[in-house]
Amino acid sequence: MKVKPILEESVQKLLFSTTFKSNLKVADLGCSSGPNALLVVYNIMTIINKTELSLNHEAPTLQIYLNDLFGNDFNNIIKLLPEFYQSIRQERGDKIGACFINATPGNFYGRLFPNTYIDFFHSSYSLHWLSQAPEQLTNEAKPLNKGNVYLTSTSPAIVYKAYFEQFQRDFKLFLKSRSEELTPGGNMVLTFVGREKPHEISSPWAVIGMVLKDMVLEGLVEEAKLDSFNLPIYEPTVEEVRQVIEVEGSFTLQTLKTFQIGYDVDIQEDIDNYVLNSKVRGDFIAMSHRAGFELLLSAEFGKDMMDGLFSRFSKKVSQLLELETLKYTTIVISLTKAT
Repeated sequence: MKVKPILEESVQKLLFSTTFKSNLKVADLGCSSGPNALLVVYNIMTIINKTELSLNHEAPTLQIYLNDLFGNDFNNIIKLLPEFYQSIRQERGDKIGACFINATPGNFYGRLFPNTYIDFFHSSYSLHWLSQAPEQLTNEAKPLNKGNVYLTSTSPAIVYKAYFEQFQRDFKLFLKSRSEELTPGGNMVLTFVGREKPHEISSPWAVIGMVLKDMVLEGLVEEAKLDSFNLPIYEPTVEEVRQVIEVEGSFTLQTLKTFQIGYDVDIQEDIDNYVLNSKVRGDFIAMSHRAGFELLLSAEFGKDMMDGLFSRFSKKVSQLLELETLKYTTIVISLTKAT
């Protein structure tokens, strides 16, 4: 909910600063395959139509493009569309314009659309995923990030440097690609996981690394596999995000905000009078992270290891919840295509 005011401001800025368009094209990058993809669509549709009505404009026709990697199961979303269209018609009647939702598979670290085609880009919790883990971490004679799957407070400076350089390359390419695809004056709102301080690592995937190290010590996971595996994730600082945007040069930064989110934010929002013990919260956090990480981890460590890994992850998180409030940093930015 903390992102919604920024989303509203950015969409309204787009609509106020451009001549009326009867057809608006919007793309959600990294939509995944669950019903939340359509919740994003609903929120953007609502903002656009309310704003256009306040300007005494007819509700525009919306073309919505849902993007994720080629392996994403878009069928899950497509099956929900008839019910989604019907609910919109029942709720809004003729006060809302036509909406056409399309699946656009592809890697957003590169081109997805023709030149000057999209009016507004949105992406939520996808851009901290890199195109790949830094190659140099495993190209050396000895693994540079030995015993870890991600950055830790004890990782050597060369590991931080390798991750940041991979983030720089990916984010620059992302910005360049989107600038070519956006219409003049087009906007973007991007939300992703970051960190407050250069060596502050507080994300859930750091806990996955702890669990795998324990499993190595117990002989359940080969040490060589752990040493050769690095998660393709990077949590940039605010300063690093600003730096890449300024160097790439295609966008003007309009808004940049950070806020803290609990590991179990989804269950907190779903349950009234949220009071749950640490075990239930740990189980929920493990379930939600298994959905995002199992495919990647099972390819490296084996599918038969996943039940044990995430059971241990749940217990580890539950133990940590007894000692501290587990939160990570979210960065939200709104950008306008530079003229």
